[in-house]
Amino acid sequence: MNRATLAIITFFGMALLLYWQVQSKKSDEEVSIDVSLRPDYIADDLRSVDFNELGLVSNRVTATHMEHFDEANMTYFTQPIYLIYPDGGQAKWRLQSTMGTLNKKSGKVVLENNVIIDSISPEEPIQTMKTSYLELDLNTMVMTSDRVVYITGNDFIIQGVGLFGDLNAQKVQLLSKVKGVYEVN
Repeated sequence: MNRATLAIITFFGMALLLYWQVQSKKSDEEVSIDVSLRPDYIADDLRSVDFNELGLVSNRVTATHMEHFDEANMTYFTQPIYLIYPDGGQAKWRLQSTMGTLNKKSGKVVLENNVIIDSISPEEPIQTMKTSYLELDLNTMVMTSDRVVYITGNDFIIQGVGLFGDLNAQKVQLLSKVKGVYEVN
């Protein structure tokens, strides 16, 4: 064997040895996954009922998908639909959107993308409100938005920017740039 052949065999032998060491170290290392990014609970076709301190229904929620993160105390919904029972009475409002989040600690619900608030009763003067973003405090039953809001009711259509609504007091207020069309029968 000449020196060139011996050098080539030594070179490939060292390369093989280094490759084997790297592969064995890779298999010994644990794969580190940040578990805080994984939800603690997942549910599909969710149906949930929340009760107030008196044992009366305060709201019901359904969603096509839900992920809950215990550490952050946040729940994320896909296609959520909330039925709201102000003052523990009958369901008066149905809120739905494409996406939603619930901070269980603060009791705040944020609905985003194609938010629709429908009155359950056909006798209510306001029948439908639409916006792209809505915050609802489940403790006070106050809903707010800083986006454009469209309201339709019996014989009128109103548009404005910003919303303040107290569902317990049955009051809704558009905050600025309000325009309306009224029909007289």
